[in-house]
Amino acid sequence: MPADLAVIGLGHLGLPLAQAAVTAGIDTVGYDPDPRAYAELRAGRTPVEGVLTASEVRRMLSGGFRPTTDAAELGRVRTAVICSPVPLGPDRTLDLTALGDAARALAARLRPHTTVLLESAVPPGTTETFLRPLLEEGSGLVAGRDFHLACSPGRLDPGNRTRTLANTPKVIGGLTPACTESAAAFYGRLTDKVVRARGTREAEMTKVLETNFRHVNIALVNEMAVLCHDLGVDLWDVIRCAETKPFGFQPFRPGPGVGGHGVPVDPGCLPYSSRTPGHPLRMVSLAQEINDRMPSYVIQRCATLLNEHGKSVRGARVLLLGVTYKPDTSDQEAAPAREIAARLMDMGAQIGYHDPHVLDWRVRERPVPRADSLYEAAAAADLTVLLQQHRTYDLQGLAVKAQLLLDTRGATPAGAAHRL
Repeated sequence: MPADLAVIGLGHLGLPLAQAAVTAGIDTVGYDPDPRAYAELRAGRTPVEGVLTASEVRRMLSGGFRPTTDAAELGRVRTAVICSPVPLGPDRTLDLTALGDAARALAARLRPHTTVLLESAVPPGTTETFLRPLLEEGSGLVAGRDFHLACSPGRLDPGNRTRTLANTPKVIGGLTPACTESAAAFYGRLTDKVVRARGTREAEMTKVLETNFRHVNIALVNEMAVLCHDLGVDLWDVIRCAETKPFGFQPFRPGPGVGGHGVPVDPGCLPYSSRTPGHPLRMVSLAQEINDRMPSYVIQRCATLLNEHGKSVRGARVLLLGVTYKPDTSDQEAAPAREIAARLMDMGAQIGYHDPHVLDWRVRERPVPRADSLYEAAAAADLTVLLQQHRTYDLQGLAVKAQLLLDTRGATPAGAAHRL
């Protein structure tokens, strides 16, 4: 059955896009080669925790959404949006394997006048030098002449209840002006505002800038956290004061590490063309180094606090609170909690955890005991470490119950806990 839209890749980008399209009355098919994702969706469940609820999936299905593993469905749509995952590889460069597989599946069935959009976070030049050749070779069609091609990197904030796809401006850059306008016509049905970039590379670089802006500023405030602790300065009070400046300052807050799907991209090892070798972003590399050190700093603070209270890490009962990368979501992508737990285990600590959004948690394939009663577990633990400040946590009550509380988010009342 023909559809208006095919969403390729039903993960943290694709599912919210498909939901928005179905809500807008767009006949939508969702393609994912993973049979598990298909089975979960057909059963009315979400294949990706923290993205959509089961009730939202069921509403999508009742609204006409059709998940499929059959790539033949891609040949009968007017618009195809690629939302394939682009994870970090072992060498810390982005792995484009899933994107390439999606492009080949679409190319074999691509028809003239189709609009192809890329939402995956990719290095600048990927749409033009990686995706375009695959689509053209597999279809025999020419991008910009026979079909439209554009990039519109995903802008989602998991757990944010006020910022949705509808009220978040969408940046679009097409291979040609006509490609941009075709993409704008599609996204104009889903969002309140469309922002036109000059081209695909400008759109791709927008995502790189946004992600690295966050990464670098978090690194700065993480360094300030270490410095302020050593100097006996209350960093959270400093931030409170600094954010009253009406210009030239945007508040960021420290934490135990940086997680999430939007990985910082350093183009130093990614050539833009055969002529230009690329330029390393030294500040981004340094920010990565600083943020990667934060789990170790948390471990150091844990050991110091226990020692100051006459206890050793070995044999200590440590309760970790909040193991997701963002508050009020179950998404654990790159969250620092797992590394912190693993290192504490290596030092001989007995680890338990509590998270209202994560019912089962494993570290190195081993299950970590989950606390049923938060207050009882905190009272019994030698050290409680707040890694994520979920809305349901009563931090003032927790500070009273816990024997020893380390707050890595600055979320507890002043003086109620040891802060990072």
